[in-house]
Parts: sequence; structure tokens; C-alpha cells
Amino acid sequence: MLKQGDKAPNFTLVNTDKQEVTLTQYEGKNVVLLFFPMAFTGVCTAELCTVRDNITNYNQMNAEVLAISVDSPFALGAFKDKEHYNFQLLSDFNKTVSTAYSSLYETFAFGMAGVSKRSAFVIDKTGTIQYAEVLENAGEVPNLAKIKELLATLN
Repeated sequence: MLKQGDKAPNFTLVNTDKQEVTLTQYEGKNVVLLFFPMAFTGVCTAELCTVRDNITNYNQMNAEVLAISVDSPFALGAFKDKEHYNFQLLSDFNKTVSTAYSSLYETFAFGMAGVSKRSAFVIDKTGTIQYAEVLENAGEVPNLAKIKELLATLN
């Protein structure tokens, strides 16, 4: 399990525009990394819409939001278009990043295996994890207020 002070595992994933996104391309910025179980589901939509509606706050704190699920880039693209998300959605279809961040359910609802756990990580400008919250209950959401408070101290 990753914790504060650990070096964030680097990754390369495909976004909704089918372009590769690598964590290291955000060096010099803070990154809010949000794992979510599935596109088009109630709690995931509500969580990401909250982030969307507050994106200006994240931008003002020199923070980039990256949201990751095991959905395909095509499903994530439709989800992003429908909800007008103004941050990157990344496909971890092969589950490598969710695994590296200890954010993968072995068994999820309806017996589905290998779905991302709802999780939040704040990675500072040097690539160090400053906040880690991995939730076992997919009905809960990360403490976004605490994340914003932390981001304010990182600038």
C-alpha cells in the first residue's frame, strides 16, 4: 500500500483522445490522481462532477486532475462528453496502474473482477505522494475538502 512520502509509481495510459499520458509529464505540477470504479455510475458521476465544477480551484493551486478507471478509452470518451469533464480521463484497461497503486478490487459488484477502487492520491511537484486514500466501500468518496487544504500548502 502506497503512503505519504513514497515515490509515486510512474505510468503511461491512454486518454479519451487516444493519446498517451505519462505521470512524469506533470513534473513541476501537483497531481490529483483519482481512481474510480466505472463510468456512467451514480457515485462516480457525482464525484467527478464535483471535481469538474471546482476545477478552477485545482487550477489555481497548480494541480492537474487525472481520473483513472479500467473502462476502455471509448467508454471514457462517451462519459467525458456526456458530463463535460474538463480534466483527463485515463483508461487503465489492463489494470496495471490500479494494481501499482493498490487500488483494485479483486471482486466488485455482481461478481465483476478487477475494477478500480475509489481512491485519491495527491502527488507533489517532485513526484512524491503527499496524500493517499483508498476506499474499500465504492459508495464513499474521497475527502476532496482535505485534498484542497493539502494542495493549498504545497504551493
